[in-house]
Amino acid sequence: MSEHAFSAEKEQLLQDVRQVLSSTEDLLSAAGEEGGENAQQLRRRIADKLKEAKARLTEAEQVVVGKAKVACKATDQYVHDNPWKSIGIAAVLCFLMGLLVSRR
Repeated sequence: MSEHAFSAEKEQLLQDVRQVLSSTEDLLSAAGEEGGENAQQLRRRIADKLKEAKARLTEAEQVVVGKAKVACKATDQYVHDNPWKSIGIAAVLCFLMGLLVSRR
């Protein structure tokens, strides 16, 4: 999956979660104004919205974990295929980080 497609998928998921949370906030406001049977219905709807948000966050977690596993496998394969190049890249990165830290 390309970086652009992953970013678009991530943004869509975040927008979905924001929408669910916004709906839940609206329902909570309405529940505070209502009493009796209406309040019970609103509480049930809030509980449903929160379950939906939880499900979407679980879905997001699964997507992120899956993509992280793919990235780890690709990195592992690259390091095994190019051990000296990997050591050189790590050494350069550590040197640059050392320069940045020493300036502070």
